[in-house]
Amino acid sequence: MTSKIVEKIKEVETARGIEVLLAVESGSRAWDFASPDSDYDIRFIYRHEKDWYLSPWDKDETIEFMTEDDLDGSGWDLRKTFHLLLKSNAALLSWFYSPIVYKENTRFTALFGPLADACFSPIAVSYHYLSMSKKYLEACRADEVKLKSYFYCLRTTLTGKWIIEKETVPPVLFSELLVLVDAETKATIEDLVTLKATKGESYYHPNDWKLFGFLEKTIAENEERSKNLKGSKADKTEMERVFRKIVAL
Repeated sequence: MTSKIVEKIKEVETARGIEVLLAVESGSRAWDFASPDSDYDIRFIYRHEKDWYLSPWDKDETIEFMTEDDLDGSGWDLRKTFHLLLKSNAALLSWFYSPIVYKENTRFTALFGPLADACFSPIAVSYHYLSMSKKYLEACRADEVKLKSYFYCLRTTLTGKWIIEKETVPPVLFSELLVLVDAETKATIEDLVTLKATKGESYYHPNDWKLFGFLEKTIAENEERSKNLKGSKADKTEMERVFRKIVAL
C-alpha cells in the first residue's frame, strides 16, 4: 500500500503543479491501534511555485482526494499551514510528528521543526483535546460501546494529560502515552489494543465501567488543571523569515 500512496502523491503533484513537502499517515494507523478495515488517512503539506504567493487574490489552499482503495487524502498549502501553526493547531502538529512518513523534504522539516516547537501552545492544544475527549466520553456512556470510540476517548484524554503534566508536544504513538497510567490500567488498555487489531471499525464491545470511570475522572482533572497552562512562544517575524526560505527552496 505504501507504493500506491507514494504514486498517488506524485500524481497529485503533477496534476496540481505543486510540491508535497511532507506527507504522512494520520489517524489510527499512525496512532498504532488500527482495525483491519481502517482507512489510510494521508495528510500532507505542499507548496506552489514562488509566483503563486505573489497574487493579491484569495486562492484554494486545500487539496483533498478519496480513492476506491481507501486512500483518504487531505493537504494544506504552505501559507495555510503557517496560519494554522500560529494558532498551534493540534491536527497540524500531529501530522508533523507522525511516525509514518510517505514523503519528506528534509530541508523543509529542518526549517519547520523549530517553529513547531516554539508555536506549541499547551493551553490551546490542551483545550482542543479536552473538548474532543468530553465528546467521545458521552459516546462511551453505554453498556455496549463502539471500540473505535473508546480508543478515540482514551487517546484524547491521555494526550490532554500528557500536555498538562509535561507541557511538551504530545507523542503521536498511543503506546507512548501509556506511561501516564498505572500498571493495571495499562494492561487493560493493551488487551483492548490487541482485540481492536482483530475487529472491524463497526465492532461494539461490552463497556468496562472501571476504565470508563478512569476516563471520566481524568477528563475532569484535565479540565481543572488545564486552566493554568501556558501559551505559545510564537515569533511572527521569525515565522515570516522561515516561510520565505521554504518558498524559495
